[in-house]
Amino acid sequence: MTAAPAAPRERLVVTTDVLKLTFDTEGGSLVKTEFLKHVDMSDKTRKFVLLDSNKDRTYMAQTGLIAGAAGGTLPTHKTVMSVAPGERTLQDGGKELVVRFESPELGGVKLVKTFTLTRGAYAVDVKHEVINVGTLPVSPQLYLQLVRDGNKPLGESSFYSTFTGPAVYTEAKKYQKVEFKTIESDKVDIEKSADNGYVAMVQHYFASAWVLGDGIKRDLFMRKVDTNLYAVGMITSLNDIAPGSSKTVDATFFAGPEEEKMLEVLSPGLERVKDYGYLTIMAKPLYWLLDKIHSFVGNWGWSIMALVLLLKITFYWLNAKAYASMAKMKAVNPKITEMRERLKDKPQQMQQEMMRIYREEKVNPMGGCFPIMIQIPVFIALYNVLLSSVEMRNAPWILWIHDLSLPDPYYILPLVMTLTTVLQTALNPAPPDPMQAKMMWFMPLAFSVMFFFFPAGLVIYWITNNILSITQQWIINTRMGVPPQFNLPKF
Repeated sequence: MTAAPAAPRERLVVTTDVLKLTFDTEGGSLVKTEFLKHVDMSDKTRKFVLLDSNKDRTYMAQTGLIAGAAGGTLPTHKTVMSVAPGERTLQDGGKELVVRFESPELGGVKLVKTFTLTRGAYAVDVKHEVINVGTLPVSPQLYLQLVRDGNKPLGESSFYSTFTGPAVYTEAKKYQKVEFKTIESDKVDIEKSADNGYVAMVQHYFASAWVLGDGIKRDLFMRKVDTNLYAVGMITSLNDIAPGSSKTVDATFFAGPEEEKMLEVLSPGLERVKDYGYLTIMAKPLYWLLDKIHSFVGNWGWSIMALVLLLKITFYWLNAKAYASMAKMKAVNPKITEMRERLKDKPQQMQQEMMRIYREEKVNPMGGCFPIMIQIPVFIALYNVLLSSVEMRNAPWILWIHDLSLPDPYYILPLVMTLTTVLQTALNPAPPDPMQAKMMWFMPLAFSVMFFFFPAGLVIYWITNNILSITQQWIINTRMGVPPQFNLPKF
C-alpha cells in the first residue's frame, strides 16, 4: 500500500474586519498578525504588524504535541499539515471564519487544529483535537508557546523605557515579567505550575498571549530556543487516550492592542500586560476616570487636561498648605539672607540664628515639601497611564498635534512646558544656600529638556499641571500679602 503524499508546505492568509493573519501549514503556526485598525507609526501607509517571520524578525505562535514518558514522535509545530478548504475572508454580514489544519498520522496520533476568528475580535478560539488512530493507548502532552527574537520593537524611544519580553500570570503569583537577559543568564524565577492564567509576549502598546481555561493543569516555562530567540509557553497533559478515541483542549490566542477594557473581558489578569508597574493600584482608577471623561469629551487631549484639573481640585487643600508655607518662607527670606551675610564666618551661630528666625516666624522650611510629596505617586501613576495607553496612539488633539503618542513635531509644547517650569520654579522662595539655589534650577530645566522627546500627551499633562500650580500659588501668595515675584537664577 502506497502512503499518501505529504501535504505541500504553504502560507495561508485569513482576513477579518480587524485582523489579517498569516498561517504556515508547517505546524499550523501563526506567523504574522497585521492589525487593520492600527497603522505602522514609522510608515503610516502600512498597517501595524506584531507577529512576523522573515529574515529580520521572528515572532510566532506555535502549538504541538510531546510524547512524554512513552517516547516516540507525535505531531509538533514542525509537522506539515493539510488545510481544509473554506472561506479566507470574512464577508459582509458574516460573524466568523473557521480555519482547520490536520496533521498526518505520527506515532499513532493525529492532531487537528481549528482556529475560529470572530468579527471585531483580536482573540481567536483554538481547538486542539488529539485523535488516537493507533492500536495502543497514548498519553501525549500539548504545548502552546510564543517564540520571539530579543530585539526591541522598531521606533522604540531611547528617552523613556518600556518593557519588551515574556510574561506569565497565575492567581498565586499574579503578573510576572522577565527580561530576555534574565532568560539568557538562566535566572528565571516564575511560577512553574498552575491551573489558571496565561503566558504572553509584551511590548509597548501591543501583546500576544495563550490562554487556557481555569481548572486545566499546566506547567509554565521560559527558555532560550536559539541565538537571540526565546520562548514562553505552557504544557498540559491529556492523560490516556484509548485507541479510536480523542480528547479536545480549547484555548484562546490573543494578539492585539492593550485595550484595558477588552483584555479584562477575555481573561482574569490579562489587562496586566498593560503594565503600570508598582503603582498599578493607583494607575487603574486613574485610567478608569480618564476613560469616563473621554466618553463625554471625545478627545483624549482635552480629557487629559480635564483629569489633571480634577486631581488638582482633589489635592487643593494639600497644595494650599504647601504654597502657604512657601509664601511664609519667601516673606522671611530677606531676614535669612541678611543674617547669613552678617554671620558668614560663624557657621554654628548662623545655624542657631536661622532656627531662631524660623521658630519666631512660625515657619517650617520643609512645610512646602511634604504636601507635594504625598501627591507625587499619584502623578507618577498618571504618567504611567498616559505612557502605556494605546488609545493615545494616532489620537489627535488640536491643530498640529495629530498623534498624542508622538513628540510634538515643532517642539512648541515642550517650549511651553519649559517656560511654565521656569515660572513655577521662579515663584518658589530661593534657598539661602547658593548651591541649593543652583540645584533648584538645574533639576527642573534638565527635566524639561527630556520632554522635548516625550509623547505630546505626556507634555500636555505636565503643562496643565504646571499652569494650575502657578495659578494656585499666585492666588495664595496674594491672599497672604506676599507679592508674587519671580526669583530668577544667579549663577
